[in-house]
Amino acid sequence: MSRSAVSASSGVVPLPPDARFDIGPARFAAVHTDTTVTIPMSDGVVLCADLVRPGYDRSTPVPQAFPVVVNFTPYNRMGNRFAGRIAGWAQRRSERGAGSDRRRFTRRDLTHTPAGGAIDVWATNRTLVSRGYIQLIVDVRGTGSSTGGWDFFSPREQRDYIETLEWVRQQPWCDGHLALTGISYGGIAALIAAGLRPEGLDAIFAIVAGEDAPRELGLTGGAITLGMGAWLAAVNAAKFLPSPRGMIRNRVLGAYLRDRVREPGGLGHAARIAREEDHPDGYLNEHWDERLARFEEITCATWIHGAWHDVYNRSNFRMFDRLALSDGRKQVVVDDGYHLTVGSGFGEPDSPQSLDELQCAWFDRWCKGIENGIDGYGPVTVRRQGGGGWVAQPAFPDPAAQVRRLYLTPEVSGSAAHANTDAALRDTPPEDLTRLPLPTAKASWTSNNVALMSMGVTTLLSARAGSDDRGAEADAVTFTTAPLDADLTLSGPLNLRLRVEAGGTDAFWSVTVTDVEPDGASATLTRGCLLSSLRAIDTERSTYIDGELIFPLHTLRADTVLPVIPGEPFDLDIEINPTSAVLRAGHRLRVAIAANAPGRHWLRPALKRKINGQSIILDADHPSHLTFLAVGDR
Repeated sequence: MSRSAVSASSGVVPLPPDARFDIGPARFAAVHTDTTVTIPMSDGVVLCADLVRPGYDRSTPVPQAFPVVVNFTPYNRMGNRFAGRIAGWAQRRSERGAGSDRRRFTRRDLTHTPAGGAIDVWATNRTLVSRGYIQLIVDVRGTGSSTGGWDFFSPREQRDYIETLEWVRQQPWCDGHLALTGISYGGIAALIAAGLRPEGLDAIFAIVAGEDAPRELGLTGGAITLGMGAWLAAVNAAKFLPSPRGMIRNRVLGAYLRDRVREPGGLGHAARIAREEDHPDGYLNEHWDERLARFEEITCATWIHGAWHDVYNRSNFRMFDRLALSDGRKQVVVDDGYHLTVGSGFGEPDSPQSLDELQCAWFDRWCKGIENGIDGYGPVTVRRQGGGGWVAQPAFPDPAAQVRRLYLTPEVSGSAAHANTDAALRDTPPEDLTRLPLPTAKASWTSNNVALMSMGVTTLLSARAGSDDRGAEADAVTFTTAPLDADLTLSGPLNLRLRVEAGGTDAFWSVTVTDVEPDGASATLTRGCLLSSLRAIDTERSTYIDGELIFPLHTLRADTVLPVIPGEPFDLDIEINPTSAVLRAGHRLRVAIAANAPGRHWLRPALKRKINGQSIILDADHPSHLTFLAVGDR
């Protein structure tokens, strides 16, 4: 895969990231909500939904047909209702302009997230409804109040998306124009549905969604993600909290109870997929592949919103690049927060418009044909970490970025006395052979990996949580540059090539890349990880620039497992998620390598392959190095 680019003939003229788009005045003062909507599927399952319409008052909907925005959720649509009730209260206490300078994302930024419009997009976007849209929030089968059994993103669930949209277009309150939206699961569902090309779909607005959820969240670097069990349990618990009024009125309570008794846990099918071909440790396989979005097939206008410290931060630009759309019909915006902090700071003078208004402007352009200029936004808009501010650019990585390489060397950098091992990043490889053993990693709740998996919540507990990784580095081998002579801007993915040795038949490597400030604080910019036995690379789908491997895509499949022989050195490439960050003069760039990321990965299944000690080998004949893209002098 080559560097992304925007065609010179695309007609896209980048606008400032803080550009404002006119969404017009509110046309309707009230919102009418019907919580008793049921949608029949072709196999007899009934999906339950909330229908939110413009109203003359709360009890009287406007009898006019409007574009309909659909949100598929597994989290029980009653949660959306509750979020809608608290949205106004939270926004009043989360005043715009009260956040930090965003040099680093802090707990103050988290508490001011509601002012950016994310709750409106998650629940009911009253900005949207008041300007002539209808929203339909649907419990996917087997969740919330819907009947059937839950099987996330399965072919049957995907068919439900299409049948639901067909049903919507037949209703008198739909004018034939459809849009999809969603946060996290809902965003992924929107992308999957769009790839199936349903009739009437004009646009989607997907927030913190991923290209490949099994790879990015379920099996990061080949290791099972610890939080998956908690997520599955939460979704299954929520399905036992039905919305009874609509179920009784529509006579689906009996079917609901039957299906919940039949499959109370709802995890059996996922477990069977993970055990495909009798490999209980879990690998990617064709059954996971059929649950992914077909980005190349998407023809509707697509807005992707991500965050540098989101669980899906790996794939924002991969999704963008795979969309075969032009003329401003695809946009990607990436902020510096976490999964639960989308929109923090939006609406402030130097930041994008609030999310609820951006969503309204996007749908106005593509569902109503209003020429409001939003198709000229970006098309790549990012907030650079390190206080670099918002920038709009035609492509990602930054077209001006050049390939750089730094070598891991055993010299002491003098900047990481707190680390297990303080070593250096240099322009030249080491001359002598050195082995640096990795210590057994212990849990550090202030680490960025823990903040990422808590979706930002742990940033509330300490000023250092998520923004200073020195606690985690105490159990890591660190490699740090000398202080930079001038500002350096990172832009794009990174690759860490390691020469290593294992004492057992496998080894796990967790990597963080940080910006080390003059006072010693080590702020994580991005991260990566890899289980050694799954180091095989799909070269055709990996990214090379100027002949250098920048973004290795590992197959993570059972038929490509590579042996690890105790005591025998081998090479591996670790994909490190993309970032855009400004490292100021006087700061340092650091790579920290640990044997695990406690709180994020579950290595117990891998213990069957005997993880027993591991070392980094620094060898001039097989140099370990960090390859990345950057703008500016080193």
